[in-house]
Amino acid sequence: MVRTLPKWVVLSSALLAGSLPCLGQKPTFIPLVPAANWRLVSSQNLPVDVVSNYRGDPAIERECGVKMLQLRTYRLGNAEAHVVVEPASDASAAYGLLTYYQTESMTPEKGLQLVFSNSEGTLMARGRNFIRFVRPETIALSQNDYLALLIFVGGTRPSSETLASLPSPMPPAGLVPGTEKYLLGLEAARRVLPNFRTDLLGFNQAAEVQVADYLSGQARCRVMAISYPTPQIARVRFGAMTTFLGINQGRGPGSVYGKRQGSYVFLVLNADEPAAATKLIDQFKVAQQVSWDERYPGDKPFTIQVLELFLANIMLILILVALCVTGGILMFLSKRVAAKFFPEWEWGNPDSEAFIRLDLK
Repeated sequence: MVRTLPKWVVLSSALLAGSLPCLGQKPTFIPLVPAANWRLVSSQNLPVDVVSNYRGDPAIERECGVKMLQLRTYRLGNAEAHVVVEPASDASAAYGLLTYYQTESMTPEKGLQLVFSNSEGTLMARGRNFIRFVRPETIALSQNDYLALLIFVGGTRPSSETLASLPSPMPPAGLVPGTEKYLLGLEAARRVLPNFRTDLLGFNQAAEVQVADYLSGQARCRVMAISYPTPQIARVRFGAMTTFLGINQGRGPGSVYGKRQGSYVFLVLNADEPAAATKLIDQFKVAQQVSWDERYPGDKPFTIQVLELFLANIMLILILVALCVTGGILMFLSKRVAAKFFPEWEWGNPDSEAFIRLDLK
C-alpha cells in the first residue's frame, strides 16, 4: 500500500534539503569597493626641492626630517596616477605634514583614516611616510577606482602603534574643519601663526603645538594647545608669554587669553571677551599622572652631556672602591683593638677561630 504525503510536507523537506549545504559554508562578503588592478610601473628618488612642483614647501619638509622624495607612477588601463612619498623623521612629523597641508576645502575620505581629499588630490599619513596623490588630469577616474588606488598604496588605516604615538585631536565642539595644525618647528609655526611671537613657544625645549580655529558666536578664534615635557618648563614658558603678550589683561582686539594646566599651556587668540575664551579653554581636559621627573639638562651640547655621564660613572666607581678599602681597614683595626682589650673574644684572637677540618685517610 502506497501512502501519499501531504504537499506541505514535501515542500518543507525540499526547502530544508536545499538550505543544509549552505549552513556548512563560510559567509561570502561582497566588497563595497571593487579591487581595481592598479600596478606600480615606475619609481624614482628625487631631491626635496622637487616638492615645490606638488604644492609643497621644501623648508617645511626639511624641518620634518624629509631628505628625499619618491615619485611613483601607478597604472590602471590607460590611466596613470602619480604618488609622491615623503619619508619623514617619525610618525609625528608625517602627521605634522598632513595637518600643515590640509585645507578647509579638503574632506576626509569615508572608511579611510588620516586621509583628506579635494578636487586636486589627496593627502595621507602612514607611519613615518607622508603621501601625496595627484589626480590624473587627462583621463577621468571613477571614484571607486580612485578609492581603490588609495587603499592599494596605504591601506585603510595606520597601525595601532602609529595611532598611539600621535597627539589627541582637538575638541570637536565649534572646530572649523580643516584648520587643525600640528606644529613641531619654527618654520611651520611662522607660516601658521604670522602675527604671534613664535620664539616664545620653546621648540628648542621639545614643545609640541596644536592649533585650530573655533567659532565663538559670530567671532572666529584661534586656539593653541602647547605641550611641554615637564610642568616646570611649561611654567617658565607661560610666565614669559604672560610678560611679553599680556595674557588675560584684556587689551582690546587681538587680546590673548590663556592658562597653564600641568605641562600644557592653552591660549586663545582674537577672542572678544574673557568669557568666550574661558569657554573654549574649558573644553580641554588634562589627565594628571605620577611619573619620575628628571632635571632638565639645559642647552648643553650632546657631547658635553655624554662626557658628564662618563665622569659621573668614574666617580661612582671611585666611591665604591674607597668604601671597600675603608671597610677593610676598619675590620683590621677592630680586630687589633679586640685582641688588645678583649683577649678572650674570638674576634680578636686568631688562635681561637674555628676551622672545619676533614679527617681524610
